[in-house]
Amino acid sequence: MTAEYFQRDRRWHPPAYTPDYKTTVARSPNLPLLSVENSLSEITGPTFSHAGLGPLDHDLIRNFTGEEAIGERTIVHGRVLDQNGRPVKGALLEVWQANAGGRYRHKKDGYLAPVDPNFGGCGRCLTDEDGYYFFRTVKPGAYPFRSFSNSWRMAHIHFSIFGAGMTQRLITQMYFEGDPLRAQDPIANTVPDQAAIDRLVAPLDLEASVPLDSLAYRFDIVLRGRRQTMFENKLEGA
Repeated sequence: MTAEYFQRDRRWHPPAYTPDYKTTVARSPNLPLLSVENSLSEITGPTFSHAGLGPLDHDLIRNFTGEEAIGERTIVHGRVLDQNGRPVKGALLEVWQANAGGRYRHKKDGYLAPVDPNFGGCGRCLTDEDGYYFFRTVKPGAYPFRSFSNSWRMAHIHFSIFGAGMTQRLITQMYFEGDPLRAQDPIANTVPDQAAIDRLVAPLDLEASVPLDSLAYRFDIVLRGRRQTMFENKLEGA
């Protein structure tokens, strides 16, 4: 199939106004969204290369201080694909997450879990010729989320995917297979279709795990199509 765009199944996407996710009450738009065409300069650059990456950018266990962070040593890997399953090479992936105790390294994170002095919580890498990417990190902890009494966010990693330039950016979250908090996570459950949430869950991948070292999870990202990965900032009609 050679069509430039594939129709999106809108039943998969949560409404912008979702009262159970309280911040949408103030943040959701009151008027229909508009898609704005990118100019040539926006879709052709700036491009990304390995020259801008450090040797430990993909290694969240060591890239903050050089010393190792505390937590369950974890590999997250997969491929970035287009709607026809073709690899997307040279895409810049950035990730950020809470530490093993469920706390972000952010001045406004007031959760009582301790800050790991050796964990910065962010990393980046480029996909290779096969669209493949690889991160090493610690599995993030759950944390309380003030949506309703005793609500918690399940463990997750935030993903940002850049295309050919800074204006081509998609954002999503990855969850872990078997998380017991899935049924009550106030953000994940704004998605109306459980099959759509399944696309955000990375299965355990023992074939890619490192014995006596790290467990691995595989998270493939599909950029477009009827069964694309869910993105938080996907434009209307795109």
